[in-house]
Amino acid sequence: MEMRGMMGGFYKISEWIMRLAVINVLWLLCSVPFWLVGLTGFMNMNAATDEAQITGLLQTTVILMAILSPFTFFPATSAMFSVARKWVMGDTDVPLLKTFFRNYKQNYKQAMIGGILYSLISTILIIDYRVYLTRIENLQIVAYLFIALMLLVVVSLHHFFSLLSHFHMKTTQLLKNALVLTIGRPIRSVIMTLGTVAILFISTRFTFLIPFFFGSVIATFTFYNFNLIITKMMAGNEALTEEQNGSLEEDQETKS
Repeated sequence: MEMRGMMGGFYKISEWIMRLAVINVLWLLCSVPFWLVGLTGFMNMNAATDEAQITGLLQTTVILMAILSPFTFFPATSAMFSVARKWVMGDTDVPLLKTFFRNYKQNYKQAMIGGILYSLISTILIIDYRVYLTRIENLQIVAYLFIALMLLVVVSLHHFFSLLSHFHMKTTQLLKNALVLTIGRPIRSVIMTLGTVAILFISTRFTFLIPFFFGSVIATFTFYNFNLIITKMMAGNEALTEEQNGSLEEDQETKS
């Protein structure tokens, strides 16, 4: 029997809290080595006092996280996005554990390959940013170029996970289309970035939310925006096809 009124509202809210929390916990558990290295490196950098020591710890942490991420973080995030896709598409009662681990297994190879490429690019950009900012005089302004490139990579990464969970494509096509969506849909990409930053900010203010909602909320918000882009593109293509068919029929009538 379906609950109505205030009790029904509370029940739906509690259901969504449970869904988001379960998927977030699964995501964290499946990428524990990645987060453990990152947390340890962050704590060591906070304890360090020498600039050279901090730079060395940063480089070591980034490299270790980059090595681990294709085999832990990327497959887990791909599985989380697959569940978020189900929710956004209207299948809110999907079995969480089964859906998560099925997609974890199905998309593991593509997520790993994409993760290797993204990790390599991100590592190079982060290290170059640090080098230009602290070690090369008169070229600190170049460091901000690496920030812009890193932002582009991060946004395209969101699209990569959405594409991987939504379409059957080759890995090269996924990477290419992720970049095309990032550059070709700048407004929606900005909205997605601002939303992610807002979630990050709230999570840093209320750290108890991180283990339960941080990743799953970002995945759901990201795929929601991605779905708006795809829906609009498909509607535009359908309208263009109808217009072309209509023009063809008019030409045929004129010739007869």
